[in-house]
Amino acid sequence: MKKRQIGPFSVAPIGLGCMNLSHAYLPRPSPEQAGAVLRRALDLGYDFFDTAMIYGAGANETLIGETLRSRRGEYVLASKGGMALLPGGKRGIDSNPAVIAENCEESLERLKTDVIDLYYLHRWDRKTPIEDAVGALADLVRAGKVRAIGLSEVSAATLRKAHAVHPIAAIQSEYSLWTRNPEIAVLDACRELGVSFVAFSPVGRGFLGGGLRDAAAIAPNDLRAGHPRFQAPNFAANYKLLPGLEAIARQAGVTPAQAGLAWVLSRDPLIAAIPGTVNETHLAENFAAANVALSADSLSALDALINQRTVSGPRYNAATQAEIDTEEFA
Repeated sequence: MKKRQIGPFSVAPIGLGCMNLSHAYLPRPSPEQAGAVLRRALDLGYDFFDTAMIYGAGANETLIGETLRSRRGEYVLASKGGMALLPGGKRGIDSNPAVIAENCEESLERLKTDVIDLYYLHRWDRKTPIEDAVGALADLVRAGKVRAIGLSEVSAATLRKAHAVHPIAAIQSEYSLWTRNPEIAVLDACRELGVSFVAFSPVGRGFLGGGLRDAAAIAPNDLRAGHPRFQAPNFAANYKLLPGLEAIARQAGVTPAQAGLAWVLSRDPLIAAIPGTVNETHLAENFAAANVALSADSLSALDALINQRTVSGPRYNAATQAEIDTEEFA
């Protein structure tokens, strides 16, 4: 497996997005089951773990810290600050430098580590100058608490402003067959500046894996229940894309999830993907996708089948989209 570069770190092309071990999707595993997934991931060769302070209101960072403390030298650790769960479950986005510094201190304590390898601004609040927010992240690097810094869900223009203050190691945004927004401008900016790109939800929040067959099965407090693509009538329209995906994957001798992951990785060597799962079989399946080399015909067929023109519904509702500084397809 050829490694990929995330800032100064050389990692496997497939990392582990840890969010759904403690947050957002249902059903959720017990802490014991979640810990077993983390340990199994290391055993399989995963060496890039992604978390954030908002996931489970700190529970995800605590889980990683307690479970993997004795194996800290085996993986690159990424976390994020600047977005927290407020009382009542509402998200609070704050890019104030003092808040960023405080968030990092709290994350270090929960993660039981002296340094976070890659620390992202989870969301930019768009009222704090991005230069000030990045300056706070740079201060953490100079203090030895963070090794490299990143931004999540920002536009190409914001990335350029931020990179002028301090080198940005990585941009993290949603990217998959059914979410192509980074192709508008951000991927080009990453290539121009030498910034790595980390694709979250590369299997379409589980949809492209084919296991979610009925929108009614999504619990009301599952994050996806509020996403237009998982609501009627969009879900039914999108579901019609799956047989074609399954046929392409079957012809290539891989699973639909592996086909989707291999497509993401094929787009550029600067990209790494961080699918999440609570299932150890899927964990191994996802990691093996890094060794899948789809033919040009298969890649073209996937590209034509699932894209911004064929997918029904925006990725976020209007309220969530208003929080995000990214280029979006109309």
